[in-house]
Amino acid sequence: MVMILVSASFATPAFATGVYEMPNFAPNTWVIDQGEVISRINEGTISSASEDLAKNTGNEVRFVTVRRLDYGETPESFTKALFEKWFPTAEAQANQTLLMIDTVTNGAAIISGDRVKSLLTDEIAKSVADETLMAPLRSGDKYNQAFLDASDRLVTVLSGEPDPGPPQVVEKVQVEGTFGKTEAAEKGNAIAWVVGLLIAATVIPMATYYIYLAVQPSSSDGNG
Repeated sequence: MVMILVSASFATPAFATGVYEMPNFAPNTWVIDQGEVISRINEGTISSASEDLAKNTGNEVRFVTVRRLDYGETPESFTKALFEKWFPTAEAQANQTLLMIDTVTNGAAIISGDRVKSLLTDEIAKSVADETLMAPLRSGDKYNQAFLDASDRLVTVLSGEPDPGPPQVVEKVQVEGTFGKTEAAEKGNAIAWVVGLLIAATVIPMATYYIYLAVQPSSSDGNG
């Protein structure tokens, strides 16, 4: 039994791809980028992390991008068929994980074998496809960042380490920030004015009184 989880978004049309057009399984191939959305440098980074994971734990994770799925194909059906093509038996599938995305619709699916389920639970796998992979795509089709983030999280989880969770998306509203700063500045100016007026109200009368005394003739001058 395997686990398949799906996510979806949107993009633009391109050439269709079917499972029969995908290459046969190659043990040392970790990334197949038919959608041409991952740079060579980042492809190397992801491949290196996946290779280290396999050597250290026996768990393997692979990433696939296609431009567009054949008519009637879904990310789920495509990923399941490709998973079974590459790993035809339950034993071969047991420690495998496959994450794919169709770059036309940004529809993604993740599938894994039984042996990794204790680490990569359904909830975490769904979060990887729905949140970790999708967050950079929603903010501007940042595929390199999306796959680097997904790779980092999957490698961490499949290494038996605590799940770092999805990326934290912080919405910045500049208008509110500007308003807050302006309001604080105006409040500070108002306090300064009040303090200044209080000082003036105290100092000016006293100064006037002492000036008045200074200019008055002394009583001895008046008796001479």
